[in-house]
Amino acid sequence: MKMKGYAMLGIGRTGWIEKEVPACGPLDAIVRPIAVSPCTSDIHTVWEGAIGERSDMILGHEAVGEVVEVGSLVKDFKPGDRVIVPAITPDWASVEAQGGYAMHSGGMLSGWKFSNFKDGVFGEYFHVNEADGNLALLPEGLAAEDCVMLSDMVPTGFHGVELADVQFGDTVCVIGIGPVGLMSVAAAAIGGAGRLYAVGSRPNCVQAAREYGATDVINYREGDIVEQILDKTHGRGVDRVVVAGGDNDTFLQAVEMLRPGGRIGNVNYLGSGDYVRIPRVAWGCGMGHKTIAGGLMPGGRRRMEKLASLMETGRLDTSKLLTHRFQGFDRLEDALMLMKDKPKDLIKPVVTL
Repeated sequence: MKMKGYAMLGIGRTGWIEKEVPACGPLDAIVRPIAVSPCTSDIHTVWEGAIGERSDMILGHEAVGEVVEVGSLVKDFKPGDRVIVPAITPDWASVEAQGGYAMHSGGMLSGWKFSNFKDGVFGEYFHVNEADGNLALLPEGLAAEDCVMLSDMVPTGFHGVELADVQFGDTVCVIGIGPVGLMSVAAAAIGGAGRLYAVGSRPNCVQAAREYGATDVINYREGDIVEQILDKTHGRGVDRVVVAGGDNDTFLQAVEMLRPGGRIGNVNYLGSGDYVRIPRVAWGCGMGHKTIAGGLMPGGRRRMEKLASLMETGRLDTSKLLTHRFQGFDRLEDALMLMKDKPKDLIKPVVTL
Protein backbone atom coordinates (compact mmCIF):
# COMPACT_ATOMS: atom_id res chain seq x y z
CA MET A 1 0.00 0.00 0.00
CA LYS A 2 1.26 3.46 -0.91
CA MET A 3 1.35 6.53 1.33
CA LYS A 4 2.14 10.19 0.84
CA GLY A 5 4.91 12.08 2.63
CA TYR A 6 6.79 15.37 2.57
CA ALA A 7 10.43 14.65 1.90
CA MET A 8 13.95 15.85 1.38
CA LEU A 9 14.58 15.13 -2.30
CA GLY A 10 18.22 16.17 -2.04
CA ILE A 11 20.27 18.95 -0.47
CA GLY A 12 18.30 22.16 -0.90
CA ARG A 13 15.22 20.42 -2.35
CA THR A 14 11.95 19.23 -0.79
CA GLY A 15 8.63 17.97 -2.11
CA TRP A 16 5.78 15.49 -1.83
CA ILE A 17 6.49 11.86 -2.68
CA GLU A 18 4.79 8.46 -2.52
CA LYS A 19 6.30 5.49 -0.72
CA GLU A 20 5.26 2.09 0.55
CA VAL A 21 3.72 2.07 4.02
CA PRO A 22 6.50 0.83 6.35
CA ALA A 23 6.43 -2.75 7.59
CA CYS A 24 6.03 -3.50 11.28
CA GLY A 25 8.59 -5.73 13.01
CA PRO A 26 7.72 -7.88 16.05
CA LEU A 27 8.89 -5.24 18.57
CA ASP A 28 7.71 -2.24 16.61
CA ALA A 29 4.67 -0.09 15.85
CA ILE A 30 3.19 1.75 12.90
CA VAL A 31 1.75 5.12 13.87
CA ARG A 32 -0.49 7.63 12.11
CA PRO A 33 0.42 11.24 12.99
CA ILE A 34 -2.18 13.37 14.77
CA ALA A 35 -0.05 16.48 15.30
CA VAL A 36 3.46 17.26 14.06
CA SER A 37 5.91 20.13 14.10
CA PRO A 38 8.87 20.99 11.87
CA CYS A 39 12.19 21.74 13.53
CA THR A 40 15.23 23.87 12.83
CA SER A 41 17.09 20.56 12.52
CA ASP A 42 14.99 19.83 9.41
CA ILE A 43 16.21 23.13 7.98
CA HIS A 44 19.85 22.30 8.75
CA THR A 45 19.37 18.85 7.22
CA VAL A 46 17.87 20.07 3.95
CA TRP A 47 19.36 23.46 3.25
CA GLU A 48 22.76 23.12 4.91
CA GLY A 49 23.32 19.47 4.14
CA ALA A 50 24.29 19.04 7.78
CA ILE A 51 24.04 15.23 7.78
CA GLY A 52 25.02 14.81 4.15
CA GLU A 53 23.06 13.88 1.06
CA ARG A 54 19.67 12.27 1.58
CA SER A 55 17.36 11.33 -1.30
CA ASP A 56 13.57 10.98 -1.01
CA MET A 57 13.73 10.78 2.78
CA ILE A 58 10.52 11.80 4.54
CA LEU A 59 11.23 14.62 6.98
CA GLY A 60 10.11 15.31 10.54
CA HIS A 61 10.87 13.94 13.99
CA GLU A 62 8.28 15.60 16.27
CA ALA A 63 4.90 13.91 16.53
CA VAL A 64 1.97 12.78 18.57
CA GLY A 65 0.10 9.99 16.83
CA GLU A 66 -2.32 7.09 16.93
CA VAL A 67 -1.06 3.52 16.86
CA VAL A 68 -2.44 1.59 13.88
CA GLU A 69 -0.41 -1.62 14.15
CA VAL A 70 1.88 -3.28 16.68
CA GLY A 71 4.27 -6.21 16.41
CA SER A 72 3.59 -9.60 17.96
CA LEU A 73 5.99 -8.98 20.87
CA VAL A 74 4.69 -5.53 21.86
CA LYS A 75 3.12 -5.70 25.33
CA ASP A 76 2.03 -2.23 26.39
CA PHE A 77 0.47 -0.62 23.30
CA LYS A 78 -2.35 -1.50 20.95
CA PRO A 79 -4.05 -0.04 17.86
CA GLY A 80 -6.04 3.06 18.76
CA ASP A 81 -3.69 4.25 21.51
CA ARG A 82 -2.76 7.91 21.25
CA VAL A 83 0.96 8.25 21.86
CA ILE A 84 3.79 10.73 22.25
CA VAL A 85 6.69 9.83 19.98
CA PRO A 86 10.16 11.02 21.03
CA ALA A 87 12.50 12.38 18.37
CA ILE A 88 15.19 10.00 19.64
CA THR A 89 14.23 6.32 19.55
CA PRO A 90 17.20 4.26 20.78
CA ASP A 91 17.91 0.58 20.40
CA TRP A 92 17.60 -0.34 24.06
CA ALA A 93 19.47 -3.63 23.85
CA SER A 94 22.59 -1.96 22.45
CA VAL A 95 25.86 -1.81 24.37
CA GLU A 96 25.68 1.99 24.21
CA ALA A 97 22.32 1.96 25.97
CA GLN A 98 23.70 -0.39 28.60
CA GLY A 99 26.54 2.08 29.10
CA GLY A 100 24.13 4.93 29.79
CA TYR A 101 24.19 6.59 26.38
CA ALA A 102 21.17 5.17 24.59
CA MET A 103 20.95 8.19 22.28
CA HIS A 104 24.17 6.95 20.65
CA SER A 105 23.00 3.36 20.21
CA GLY A 106 24.61 1.93 17.09
CA GLY A 107 27.06 4.82 16.77
CA MET A 108 27.33 8.51 17.57
CA LEU A 109 23.91 10.24 17.30
CA SER A 110 22.37 7.04 15.91
CA GLY A 111 19.48 7.08 18.36
CA TRP A 112 18.24 9.88 16.12
CA LYS A 113 16.61 7.81 13.41
CA PHE A 114 13.67 9.84 12.07
CA SER A 115 14.71 11.92 9.04
CA ASN A 116 18.31 10.84 9.56
CA PHE A 117 18.60 7.10 8.88
CA LYS A 118 14.96 6.37 8.07
CA ASP A 119 11.78 8.15 7.02
CA GLY A 120 10.41 10.63 9.51
CA VAL A 121 6.97 11.52 10.78
CA PHE A 122 5.77 13.77 7.92
CA GLY A 123 4.12 10.78 6.24
CA GLU A 124 0.64 9.36 6.47
CA TYR A 125 2.21 6.55 8.50
CA PHE A 126 5.58 6.09 10.17
CA HIS A 127 7.53 3.30 11.83
CA VAL A 128 8.67 3.30 15.49
CA ASN A 129 11.30 0.79 16.57
CA GLU A 130 10.97 -0.94 19.96
CA ALA A 131 7.51 0.43 20.70
CA ASP A 132 7.44 -0.54 24.38
CA GLY A 133 10.61 1.43 24.99
CA ASN A 134 10.00 4.35 22.65
CA LEU A 135 6.32 5.29 22.91
CA ALA A 136 4.42 6.96 25.75
CA LEU A 137 0.67 7.17 26.14
CA LEU A 138 -0.76 10.66 25.65
CA PRO A 139 -2.20 11.59 29.07
CA GLU A 140 -5.91 12.31 29.28
CA GLY A 141 -6.66 16.00 29.28
CA LEU A 142 -3.50 17.12 27.47
CA ALA A 143 -3.80 18.53 23.95
CA ALA A 144 -1.96 16.61 21.24
CA GLU A 145 -0.49 19.77 19.70
CA ASP A 146 0.92 20.90 23.06
CA CYS A 147 2.46 17.48 23.65
CA VAL A 148 4.27 17.52 20.30
CA MET A 149 6.73 19.78 22.11
CA LEU A 150 7.60 16.80 24.32
CA SER A 151 9.09 15.02 21.30
CA ASP A 152 12.13 17.28 21.02
CA MET A 153 11.88 20.88 22.25
CA VAL A 154 11.24 20.05 25.91
CA PRO A 155 13.68 17.14 26.33
CA THR A 156 16.41 18.96 24.40
CA GLY A 157 16.03 22.16 26.40
CA PHE A 158 15.93 20.25 29.66
CA HIS A 159 18.98 18.22 28.68
CA GLY A 160 20.96 21.43 28.25
CA VAL A 161 20.30 22.18 31.90
CA GLU A 162 21.27 18.63 32.87
CA LEU A 163 24.51 18.90 30.90
CA ALA A 164 25.30 22.21 32.61
CA ASP A 165 24.51 20.56 35.97
CA VAL A 166 22.49 23.50 37.27
CA GLN A 167 22.30 23.49 41.07
CA PHE A 168 20.04 25.37 43.50
CA GLY A 169 20.90 29.06 43.55
CA ASP A 170 23.26 28.92 40.56
CA THR A 171 23.62 31.96 38.35
CA VAL A 172 22.73 30.70 34.89
CA CYS A 173 22.85 32.11 31.37
CA VAL A 174 20.85 30.56 28.53
CA ILE A 175 22.18 31.66 25.15
CA GLY A 176 19.43 31.53 22.53
CA ILE A 177 15.74 31.66 23.42
CA GLY A 178 14.08 29.95 20.53
CA PRO A 179 11.86 27.03 21.54
CA VAL A 180 14.73 24.88 22.83
CA GLY A 181 16.28 27.78 24.77
CA LEU A 182 12.92 28.67 26.27
CA MET A 183 12.63 25.12 27.55
CA SER A 184 16.14 25.47 29.00
CA VAL A 185 14.97 28.60 30.81
CA ALA A 186 11.95 26.69 32.13
CA ALA A 187 14.10 23.74 33.21
CA ALA A 188 16.66 25.97 34.96
CA ALA A 189 13.88 27.76 36.83
CA ILE A 190 12.21 24.48 37.84
CA GLY A 191 15.62 23.14 38.86
CA GLY A 192 16.31 25.99 41.26
CA ALA A 193 18.46 28.51 39.39
CA GLY A 194 18.90 31.83 41.17
CA ARG A 195 19.68 34.68 38.79
CA LEU A 196 18.69 33.46 35.34
CA TYR A 197 19.83 35.37 32.26
CA ALA A 198 18.22 34.74 28.87
CA VAL A 199 20.02 35.94 25.73
CA GLY A 200 17.73 36.95 22.86
CA SER A 201 16.05 39.85 21.14
CA ARG A 202 12.69 38.88 19.61
CA PRO A 203 9.90 40.44 21.71
CA ASN A 204 7.67 37.35 21.87
CA CYS A 205 10.60 35.13 22.88
CA VAL A 206 11.68 37.67 25.50
CA GLN A 207 8.17 37.73 26.95
CA ALA A 208 8.00 33.93 27.00
CA ALA A 209 11.44 33.72 28.63
CA ARG A 210 10.27 35.96 31.46
CA GLU A 211 7.11 33.88 31.86
CA TYR A 212 9.22 30.71 32.04
CA GLY A 213 11.41 32.16 34.78
CA ALA A 214 14.15 34.39 33.35
CA THR A 215 15.08 37.15 35.80
CA ASP A 216 17.04 39.19 33.25
CA VAL A 217 17.15 39.43 29.46
CA ILE A 218 20.40 40.12 27.61
CA ASN A 219 19.81 41.62 24.16
CA TYR A 220 22.77 40.90 21.89
CA ARG A 221 21.72 43.83 19.70
CA GLU A 222 22.48 46.20 22.55
CA GLY A 223 26.12 45.22 23.01
CA ASP A 224 28.50 42.34 23.58
CA ILE A 225 26.72 39.73 25.68
CA VAL A 226 29.86 38.85 27.64
CA GLU A 227 30.34 42.47 28.67
CA GLN A 228 26.68 42.70 29.68
CA ILE A 229 26.90 39.52 31.76
CA LEU A 230 30.13 40.56 33.45
CA ASP A 231 28.69 43.97 34.20
CA LYS A 232 25.57 42.46 35.79
CA THR A 233 27.61 39.96 37.80
CA HIS A 234 30.21 42.55 38.92
CA GLY A 235 32.91 40.85 36.89
CA ARG A 236 32.41 37.37 38.38
CA GLY A 237 30.55 35.73 35.50
CA VAL A 238 27.99 32.94 35.77
CA ASP A 239 28.10 29.46 37.28
CA ARG A 240 26.43 27.71 34.37
CA VAL A 241 25.83 28.40 30.67
CA VAL A 242 23.35 26.59 28.44
CA VAL A 243 24.05 27.03 24.73
CA ALA A 244 20.77 26.63 22.86
CA GLY A 245 21.45 28.90 19.90
CA GLY A 246 24.13 30.79 18.05
CA ASP A 247 26.92 29.29 15.97
CA ASN A 248 30.33 27.65 16.33
CA ASP A 249 31.82 30.84 17.77
CA THR A 250 29.21 31.07 20.53
CA PHE A 251 31.54 28.91 22.62
CA LEU A 252 33.95 31.84 22.73
CA GLN A 253 31.36 33.90 24.57
CA ALA A 254 30.18 31.01 26.74
CA VAL A 255 33.70 30.34 28.04
CA GLU A 256 34.41 34.03 28.58
CA MET A 257 31.32 34.59 30.73
CA LEU A 258 31.82 31.42 32.81
CA ARG A 259 33.42 31.41 36.25
CA PRO A 260 36.27 28.99 37.02
CA GLY A 261 34.69 25.72 38.09
CA GLY A 262 31.66 26.43 35.93
CA ARG A 263 30.07 24.23 33.32
CA ILE A 264 28.65 24.72 29.82
CA GLY A 265 25.86 22.50 28.49
CA ASN A 266 25.44 22.61 24.72
CA VAL A 267 22.33 21.36 22.93
CA ASN A 268 22.68 23.60 19.89
CA TYR A 269 22.84 21.64 16.64
CA LEU A 270 25.93 22.94 14.83
CA GLY A 271 24.86 22.47 11.24
CA SER A 272 27.92 23.81 9.42
CA GLY A 273 31.62 24.54 9.78
CA ASP A 274 34.51 22.28 10.70
CA TYR A 275 35.73 23.54 14.06
CA VAL A 276 34.63 25.10 17.34
CA ARG A 277 36.95 27.74 18.79
CA ILE A 278 37.80 27.91 22.49
CA PRO A 279 39.47 31.10 23.87
CA ARG A 280 42.81 30.06 25.33
CA VAL A 281 43.20 32.72 28.04
CA ALA A 282 39.53 32.75 29.10
CA TRP A 283 39.76 28.95 29.39
CA GLY A 284 42.56 29.40 31.89
CA CYS A 285 45.20 28.35 29.35
CA GLY A 286 43.50 24.98 29.45
CA MET A 287 43.44 24.79 33.25
CA GLY A 288 40.48 26.95 34.28
CA HIS A 289 38.19 24.10 35.32
CA LYS A 290 35.64 25.32 32.79
CA THR A 291 33.88 22.19 31.55
CA ILE A 292 32.13 21.96 28.18
CA ALA A 293 29.55 19.19 27.73
CA GLY A 294 27.49 18.70 24.58
CA GLY A 295 24.90 16.03 24.10
CA LEU A 296 21.97 14.73 22.11
CA MET A 297 18.88 14.65 24.25
CA PRO A 298 17.82 11.33 25.81
CA GLY A 299 14.90 9.66 24.12
CA GLY A 300 12.59 6.86 25.03
CA ARG A 301 9.39 6.24 26.91
CA ARG A 302 10.48 7.02 30.47
CA ARG A 303 11.72 10.45 29.46
CA MET A 304 8.41 11.25 27.74
CA GLU A 305 6.36 10.07 30.71
CA LYS A 306 8.38 12.11 33.23
CA LEU A 307 8.21 15.29 31.17
CA ALA A 308 4.50 14.79 30.49
CA SER A 309 3.96 14.68 34.25
CA LEU A 310 5.25 18.27 34.45
CA MET A 311 2.49 19.28 32.07
CA GLU A 312 -0.16 17.24 33.90
CA THR A 313 0.68 18.97 37.19
CA GLY A 314 0.78 22.45 35.64
CA ARG A 315 4.50 22.98 36.21
CA LEU A 316 5.14 23.33 32.49
CA ASP A 317 2.97 24.95 29.81
CA THR A 318 4.25 24.30 26.30
CA SER A 319 1.41 26.17 24.59
CA LYS A 320 3.45 29.38 24.90
CA LEU A 321 5.78 27.96 22.26
CA LEU A 322 3.06 27.49 19.64
CA THR A 323 2.72 30.72 17.69
CA HIS A 324 1.51 29.36 14.36
CA ARG A 325 -1.12 26.63 14.00
CA PHE A 326 -2.04 24.84 10.78
CA GLN A 327 -4.79 22.33 10.02
CA GLY A 328 -4.42 19.51 7.50
CA PHE A 329 -1.72 17.27 6.05
CA ASP A 330 -1.24 19.55 3.05
CA ARG A 331 -0.08 22.40 5.34
CA LEU A 332 3.14 20.59 6.30
CA GLU A 333 5.06 22.40 3.57
CA ASP A 334 3.80 25.80 4.78
CA ALA A 335 4.89 25.05 8.33
CA LEU A 336 8.34 23.84 7.26
CA MET A 337 8.94 26.93 5.11
CA LEU A 338 7.91 29.07 8.07
CA MET A 339 10.73 27.47 10.08
CA LYS A 340 13.10 28.14 7.18
CA ASP A 341 12.14 31.82 6.85
CA LYS A 342 11.77 32.45 10.61
CA PRO A 343 9.54 35.53 10.74
CA LYS A 344 9.97 37.66 13.85
CA ASP A 345 6.73 36.50 15.44
CA LEU A 346 7.59 32.79 15.11
CA ILE A 347 8.53 30.54 17.99
CA LYS A 348 7.19 27.20 16.83
CA PRO A 349 4.55 26.04 14.29
CA VAL A 350 2.36 22.97 14.74
CA VAL A 351 0.24 21.10 12.21
CA THR A 352 -2.85 19.21 13.37
CA LEU A 353 -3.81 16.38 11.04
